Amino acid sequence: MRIVFLLLLLLLPLPLSVHAEDLGELSANPFNLDSTSNPFGAGSPFKPDGLNNPFSPYGSPFSNQSATNPFATDAPRLYDQQGNYRGKLSANPYDPDSTSNPYGHYGSPFSPDSIKNPFGAGSPYSPSSPTNPYGRGPAAFPMTESKEAAPP
Repeated sequence: MRIVFLLLLLLLPLPLSVHAEDLGELSANPFNLDSTSNPFGAGSPFKPDGLNNPFSPYGSPFSNQSATNPFATDAPRLYDQQGNYRGKLSANPYDPDSTSNPYGHYGSPFSPDSIKNPFGAGSPYSPSSPTNPYGRGPAAFPMTESKEAAPP
């Protein structure tokens, strides 16, 4: 009985230390559970680490890790289904890697790697585009402690 109690005591803090790496897929597909457009899946405003939750670190307008903070520097990183980096999902128009920087590599509508380019990575006909309503968009990953982008 003592051993069972000791094992239970050791395993109790385990779920508290688990960190979710994937924040969901930036997608227009409302039927995909991993899509940020699905209000019952990854796009739920009640998901603790969701991009659409204004109280989570990744959806708060005040968090440095948020996609909605216009001054954030540690915004979530986007990777498409092939593992290609697609920039930071950020509202910061001054960050060179931000998808909101119209002059940057990942926010310009003329860059082939930008999700804002309808003829490149943002094509509505590409299965890994965030604008395809039937596809899977790029996955969002938070920054790790080493300040390197999380691998897909």
